[in-house]
Amino acid sequence: MTAPTAARVAALATLRAVREGELAGRAFEAASHRLDVRDRAWAQELAYGTLRLRGRLDHMLAGLSRRPLERLDPDILEILRLGAYQLTAMDGVPAYAAVSQAVELAKGSAARGAAGFVNGVLQSLRRAGMTSTFPDFAADPVAHLSTWGSHPRWLVERWVDRWGADAARRLVEANNKRPELYLRGLAGGSDVIRLLAEAGVDVATVPGAPGALHVRAGPVSAALAAAPVIVQDPAAGLVVTYAGAVDGLVVADLAAAPGGKALALADRAAFVVASDVSAGRLARARENLERLTAFGPVPVGLLVADGRRPALKPVDVVLLDAPCTGTGTLRRHPDGRWRIQPRDMVALVRLQAELLDAAATLVRPGGLLLYSTCSLEREENEEQVKRFLAGQRQFEVEPGPALAGGVIRGDGMLEVLPHEHGWDGAFAARLRRRG
Repeated sequence: MTAPTAARVAALATLRAVREGELAGRAFEAASHRLDVRDRAWAQELAYGTLRLRGRLDHMLAGLSRRPLERLDPDILEILRLGAYQLTAMDGVPAYAAVSQAVELAKGSAARGAAGFVNGVLQSLRRAGMTSTFPDFAADPVAHLSTWGSHPRWLVERWVDRWGADAARRLVEANNKRPELYLRGLAGGSDVIRLLAEAGVDVATVPGAPGALHVRAGPVSAALAAAPVIVQDPAAGLVVTYAGAVDGLVVADLAAAPGGKALALADRAAFVVASDVSAGRLARARENLERLTAFGPVPVGLLVADGRRPALKPVDVVLLDAPCTGTGTLRRHPDGRWRIQPRDMVALVRLQAELLDAAATLVRPGGLLLYSTCSLEREENEEQVKRFLAGQRQFEVEPGPALAGGVIRGDGMLEVLPHEHGWDGAFAARLRRRG
């Protein structure tokens, strides 16, 4: 047998770091930075795919392991998951290679008999294939969606209660698809599509999402170097569009990192103050800002500050893209489904309320407060707005510009759903302060 490939080692290192609390994106960057482009793409598919389908993989493995999965050495369990994903979900990986490489990875573990155990379980899976028995959707939709659908049971239960079993299944299926890559063109009317084409990046406009560009071919690094663009899902871009006319106005973004919405608003605003409590996360906004200034001035100032204690004077527009559970972005962040817990929502709802009340103090009379999240949960969205309006009587919900695709609810708030619109999930409310 040969030594484990560098790509498989990077995938295992990513899963290990995620298990220890790191975000998948940062974990993968650290683990894969020495790989070439091809190996890096393969390692990302392996690591992210294993995270995405972890619930399904665990259900299959549990039926083949003589030991409960929760009692296994954590690294051995990750190695089994990686091998199972290659055997059942990755094209072009010979079964013998998936098993043998997993065995070699297991040899690096201190767990006694690990290599033989991994070989036995994966050989059994190799013979069984996808014939593992999963709960029937019609008989028990929650059990089916939490095993085959690979989502936490508590989250599936919420969605089934809210939308019904069929819609919850469509949402789970949407979350399990590989995410598409989208850009947003900036710098006003510059010929972004032509610049991208000249750099070998093929993009298409996205119906119903002004400014969004779907990358059909070409490296994102070439796109970022060639044109004034940022990486941004259409749902996030719709929040910016929903803000309405900000031409010539001053905008304060109170939870700006990583900065995409602030930079998009700066395309029309007179000036945007992009603040965030995390200097590390704000560094990503700085990198984008410095890159974009090569194409022209960008009226954005960066500020490290706690949005609950804003050190600013009242401005025309305040954006609060609040910290949230992120349940609308589980396709893009597959580790998120396993990271969040019901108790996290309680803490986040409390934080959102504090940030929203503080944001209200920064809105000048007649100004606009835009509250948004990338969550699908009512407690973080419309119920948070309802709580705010009950205590801030000088504000009212104001309908925004007309948008296609049914993303504007009857109450005037924006709601983008992955299983309905095909993008990330997003919510936003325009809250006008009476003059």
